[in-house]
Amino acid sequence: MRYGGNTACVALEVPGEPPIVLDLGTGLRFWGQTQPVDGTFTGTSLLTHLHWDHVQGLPFFVPVDRVGARLDVYGPSQRGESLEHAFNELMRPPYFPVRATDLRGDITFHDMDDGDMAIGNAKVQVRSVPHCGPTNGYRISWDGVTVAYLSDHQGPLGGSLDVADSVLELCDGVDLLIHDAQYTSEEFEEKAHWGHCSVDYAVHVAKVCGAKRLALFHHDPAHCDDQVDALLASARAAAADTGIEEVIAAYEGLTLTFER
Repeated sequence: MRYGGNTACVALEVPGEPPIVLDLGTGLRFWGQTQPVDGTFTGTSLLTHLHWDHVQGLPFFVPVDRVGARLDVYGPSQRGESLEHAFNELMRPPYFPVRATDLRGDITFHDMDDGDMAIGNAKVQVRSVPHCGPTNGYRISWDGVTVAYLSDHQGPLGGSLDVADSVLELCDGVDLLIHDAQYTSEEFEEKAHWGHCSVDYAVHVAKVCGAKRLALFHHDPAHCDDQVDALLASARAAAADTGIEEVIAAYEGLTLTFER
């Protein structure tokens, strides 16, 4: 009731510049209510991967269903097919009555694996992140602020605390790390191969990378508000004296404002 139940969608906004949207989960519909619906919308989406909870919002994103609107979607190339082809297999009859090409705006898909690119004045680093299937993590440096986004991150097995080199690179010294924190340590033991990690591991990643602020993300849908509160309290205790300035639990409608 307090943290919300929509799936992954985070918007990065700098005044006077087109937004960058991290994933296209069901939260995209609500963010769309804050955007122009007169055909002037322009933006870029960075997809981590194509699991349903990260793409289901696009059919309900009203701003892009207008002539003149534009959305560029970057994401990991798929095994044996393009990102565009794979996405179009997700969004088509009989599974859904509308295709991406039926939306009236211009939606362009771009395969993007490990590499660096510029989106307007933003500098973006793209690196592979351990998960189930091709998955990107992103580091965005924009207007003097750096954010790393690792929504889904497979924790190491066997009690290891190793952090992949790609993750270390993405998260090094960021102002904000948005990181998978789905399980308790006990739950992770039962679901270690499900592609996610524990709250304790999220804090560990933030610590070793020198992140200034950690946002616990991708909460387990089986956890109630009180359980998320308890996990947040535990994470804050674990982060004490580590150099992490703040730990928060992401919730719907949360807005963080940074000054250079």
